[in-house]
This record gives sequence, structure tokens and C-alpha cells, in this order.
Amino acid sequence: MEENKLINLDEFNMSDEELFSRVDHNSLDSEKITAPRYSYWQSVFRVFFRNKLNIVILAVLAVIIAFTYVYPAVIGYDADVDPYQNLLDPTAKHLSPSAALEKFGNHISWILGTGKSGESTFDAIWYGSSISISLALICAAINMTVGVVVGAIWGFSKKVDAVMMEVYNIIANVPYILLISVVVLIMSANFWSMVFALTVTGWLAIAYFIRTQVIIIRDREYNLASRCLGTPIFRIATKNILPFMTSVIVTLIATEIPSYISYEVFLSYIGMGLKDMSLGKLIEVAQDAMFTPGWQLEFWSPVAVASIITVVLYVVGQNLGDASDPRTHM
Repeated sequence: MEENKLINLDEFNMSDEELFSRVDHNSLDSEKITAPRYSYWQSVFRVFFRNKLNIVILAVLAVIIAFTYVYPAVIGYDADVDPYQNLLDPTAKHLSPSAALEKFGNHISWILGTGKSGESTFDAIWYGSSISISLALICAAINMTVGVVVGAIWGFSKKVDAVMMEVYNIIANVPYILLISVVVLIMSANFWSMVFALTVTGWLAIAYFIRTQVIIIRDREYNLASRCLGTPIFRIATKNILPFMTSVIVTLIATEIPSYISYEVFLSYIGMGLKDMSLGKLIEVAQDAMFTPGWQLEFWSPVAVASIITVVLYVVGQNLGDASDPRTHM
């Protein structure tokens, strides 16, 4: 037989009058159930921060964001600080960290040495990171918005499903990286052409995934009851289905953002990416330094930073997606 446990009434967040008020024989009042107040997003963040590792990862992400966007703005990189100011000085090129600090003084800009043009490798990496991350965030915002909206409509409408399935079957069989490469070759390889290349069909796979999830959820009992009661399809989609898929959408975002950084780095590495000095462009420019003794840091530094950024963004998104699942809020 279980021991009697004392109940802490404070957890209900209700006054004494609410807890102990006299209930008459009204049938509606007798059916009321007293339960703790529930806030979805408060529960999400409570579960997320319960894991101490997430706090460490968020701290790392905060440092990355600070160096990506704040640091280049503070030093005025590419404006007040000319990355090619040492181009005509042969003694300033391909310097190791110790040699760069000795030549230019003890400043954070020179802790990773200099590149082939005598520029600060440290400054160039964080300026390039701002371009790569901005590209990934814009592409993810466009693809996720279009993908979720089209996917929701696709999952409800049989007419739209018939058309979109044909479109999907054709485009999905074309390698995504090949399609991006062709678009970039046709257009000039600048920032917005890369955004267009990554989003012109990038939303389609997301829409198909959302369509599948909508089909699974739309015929559940509570949705059938809503339709029988005359609830509009739009309201069912926005109130019954999409909120249920919050954790799925967050998990999708967690995979999408790092993937766009990877695409940009890969295309730039093979010479088909941005003309701007992004992370991929830095890696491409430093290819010769990979096997040259004393120069390897010029290549491996942007590689390491790109890897850390993608891993951190992925882990934060995945853990936030897990915390977004209401089943983890118990």
C-alpha cells in the first residue's frame, strides 16, 4: 500500500478562494478539473536548459555570433581596416602567429598569422563567417517559410497534391548540388544569386516532408471531429496541425542552416561559389597552403571555424527540437 503523500498546493498557482471555494450542484462546475497552469514555451526552455551541456553550447554560439557580427564591425574590417594594405610588403605574407605578432605587435588580429596577401587570417575568418552565416540564415528563412506553407496546402488539397507530386518527382531526381551549380554558372556568383540558387528549389523537399506529416495528422479523430463541426480547413491547419509539428519544424531548421553553410563552402572550394571573401572562398584561396610547411594554419583555421559553426548550430537546433516535443515536458 502506497504511503500518503502531502500535496503542495502552491504548484497549482491558485488562490485559496479558487482552491477551496464551495461548488454547488451545477453540472458544469462539477466537471472542472484543477491542474497546474501550463505554458508551452516556458516548458520548452525549462527542458532545454535542464541539460547543462546546452548552456555550454549556447555560450559557444554566443561567442561565435559576437566574433562573426560584432568583431568585424568594431574593427571596421574592409572599411577602416584594408585587408590588402600589406599586399606590396613581401615580408608580411604567410607569417606564422609568432612572426606576425613580432612584426605587427601584440594584437588579437595576428594570433593566426597572415595570408597570401599579408592580411590578418583571424580578421578574414570572422568577416567571412558573417557572410556565410548570413547566407545560411536567409536561405533557411525563405525555404522554411515557403516549404511549411506549401507543404500544409499540399497535404490538404488533393488537386494540389496531384500537380505537386509530378513537380516533385521531376525536380527531386536532379541532384541538388548540380542544380545549384548550373544556376550559379548562369548568374554572376554574388551573394543574392547564391541565395536564389539555394532557394529556387530548396523549399521543395521541405514542403514534401511537411505534406507527409500533414497527411498523417489530418485524419486523426480530433481533426475529423473539427471538420464534422464545420471548422474551416485553414483553422484546422493553423490550430490543430502546425502547432503539433513545432518540434519537427525546429528539427528541420537545425539541419537546414548548417547544410547551407556546407553548400557555400563546398561550391567556393571548387571555384563556383561566392566572389566575396566567405569561409568557402578563404578555404579555396588557401588550398596551396595546406601542404606547405609553416603555412598550414591559413587553410586549417577557416576549415576549423566552419566545422565548429556548423556543429554548434546543428546541436543547438537538435536539442531545441527535442525540447519542443511536448512529450518531453512531463
